[in-house]
Amino acid sequence: MTAKPPTGTRPHTHPFRRAVLRGFAVILPPLLTVVIFVWIGSTVNQYVLQPVTAGVREMLVLVASDIQRVDQPATGTLPRQRYFDDRLYQILPSNDDAETRQYVPVHVYRRVANQLHGDENMPASGRAVYRQYVNLRFLQPQYVIPMFVCVFVLILYLLGKFLAAGIGRFFLISFERVVNRLPLIRNVYGSVKQVTDFVFSESQVEYTRVVALEYPRKGVWSLGLVTGESMLDISSAANEPVLSVLIPSSPMPVTGYTITIKKSEALDLNLTIDQAFQFVVSCGVVVPAHQMQIRGSSQPNDEAAGSSQLEDTKNVSRLPPPESGNGDDQSDRTDSGKAGDSARPVADT
Repeated sequence: MTAKPPTGTRPHTHPFRRAVLRGFAVILPPLLTVVIFVWIGSTVNQYVLQPVTAGVREMLVLVASDIQRVDQPATGTLPRQRYFDDRLYQILPSNDDAETRQYVPVHVYRRVANQLHGDENMPASGRAVYRQYVNLRFLQPQYVIPMFVCVFVLILYLLGKFLAAGIGRFFLISFERVVNRLPLIRNVYGSVKQVTDFVFSESQVEYTRVVALEYPRKGVWSLGLVTGESMLDISSAANEPVLSVLIPSSPMPVTGYTITIKKSEALDLNLTIDQAFQFVVSCGVVVPAHQMQIRGSSQPNDEAAGSSQLEDTKNVSRLPPPESGNGDDQSDRTDSGKAGDSARPVADT
């Protein structure tokens, strides 16, 4: 028969596997952080920045475009360059079925032509040429991104001020009332709104300290966040001070249960609010260093206690036998052993 490992001991782990797991545990948090921020950036770029850039591009093309159209002659060719209103224009390549030819200013043509790579051809449409020209001159990333951030922050500021006013709050309530009537969308919107309200809004809930309490039954300990001193009627019925405690749910502490307990039933924990949230979000995996239990620490304490008891037994066996005397002397000596050495002269007397 194969001998079973002693109870309470950890199974042996191969050093290579242990080192790999330790390295994975070290690299995973920063890797996930980078992945999350990259995903957020790509999402904003795809669904916000690119559509806004495209809209701005079309507006600039509409305002700045200067395209001259000339009918294609039946015979002969048009000059490559010609003047319109004392400005020099360059003709664009033509399509096979084009009935008109388009001219753009020379500086626009050259700016776009100098940026063509390899086998790229010059666009045959004046608007396409101006799109590339606008991109090259006005919509460079080093200009677009800072401008986009500034405009986005300004829009958020104005939107926040508008929603803080009476008419803005009315529109927001009306919008949420309409969303809450939609069967599927209201569930998603409600969940997202709870998270955003908890993270971004100025929450009125101020957690004072972290406690542990036996909830939902005796013997089962739950982590709670004290939010206040609850209600006067409950305190009067309990005949002692009470506390309002939020029991957060894992792994989303934005939801949970609010209960009222007696103050004597709360065990104050040496934890900060952030450490408590980390414990809840990780489902109890992330424990602060000062709260981690040292494995196997109870066994040495038991051995030390056993050694102490054995030493006390040996010391008692080495004591000299008691002297003969009447019952009063023995009673006095017993009392003197409790009182101390100062009571022994009275017993001898």
